Amino acid sequence: MPRNDKALLHHPSAWREAAGTTGQQMDWDKLRVFHAVAEAGSFTHAGELLNLSQSAVSRQISGLEETLGAPLFHRHARGLILTEQGELLYKTVRDVFAKLAMAQAMITEAKDKPKGPLRITTTVAFGSLWLTPRIKNFIDLYPDIQVTILVDDEELDLTMREADVAIRVRPPRQPDLVQRHLVTLRSHCYASREYLKAHGKPETPEDLDRHRLIVYGQDARPPFPDINWLLSAGAKSGNERQPALRVNNIYGLMLAIRSGLGLGALPDYVAHDYSSQGYGDLVRVIPALASPATEAYFVYPEELRHSKRIAVLRDFLINEIAKSQF
Repeated sequence: MPRNDKALLHHPSAWREAAGTTGQQMDWDKLRVFHAVAEAGSFTHAGELLNLSQSAVSRQISGLEETLGAPLFHRHARGLILTEQGELLYKTVRDVFAKLAMAQAMITEAKDKPKGPLRITTTVAFGSLWLTPRIKNFIDLYPDIQVTILVDDEELDLTMREADVAIRVRPPRQPDLVQRHLVTLRSHCYASREYLKAHGKPETPEDLDRHRLIVYGQDARPPFPDINWLLSAGAKSGNERQPALRVNNIYGLMLAIRSGLGLGALPDYVAHDYSSQGYGDLVRVIPALASPATEAYFVYPEELRHSKRIAVLRDFLINEIAKSQF
């Protein structure tokens, strides 16, 4: 079931009114039932969602198949599978369903203060270590907005409503997305005071050849490009250094650095936040040495351009970033 659309299942009038099809009640009812069956995979489960009997659901599907002159499901003991014609109809109905839900939310927003669901997706590092600690302030300002944060280094599809808005460290490739530049991110080399006391402090990039390095795991998709720049910075003859440890999580990487294992590159928003919270054991070394710039973008679908929820979130992020030391 697409998120936030279940309410429409129980209100057939919302389908008819939103689509302007008051005179075609039975057609919309059949499509509503078809969508529920395709999502649930069985007449029984769809009936539970719709508060209909299994036989009523079956009759609606049979009537729709008769109208279209084509079977929509393969029926077997393990459940229902969409036919080729059923797949085609399902893709169309799913798109209509999502747009109806979006239209309903935007109409409500136009009359009232910002409220309703807001799904934000961003990278695991930025979402966990910077955004989540600050989201309380946003929810305090807008208690009627139901926030979901989806942290994932893979990009969710905003056009398919997998999320409403994204904070991305790469510009969007899809042409139908609106983007706004948020901030330029950099990382620097950090070490714990314990490590520097035991192994000395590097003064130049070439000095890194004599130190243990902790880097991002090579088997995972990194949260931003050139994440392991420290392996080659100042290395002799352009050869990459061999790290002492790879960790495919920024928070884990930071903890390994704090443990005194070695040096590592951390985004400045991570190091600054943890230093400001009393973790003063992180020390920036070779201050002039920095990663290539990474640009972060605020991204959302074109149809949400006038959404109040999107607008207040954008303004909130800009204000929080202005207060941060990146």
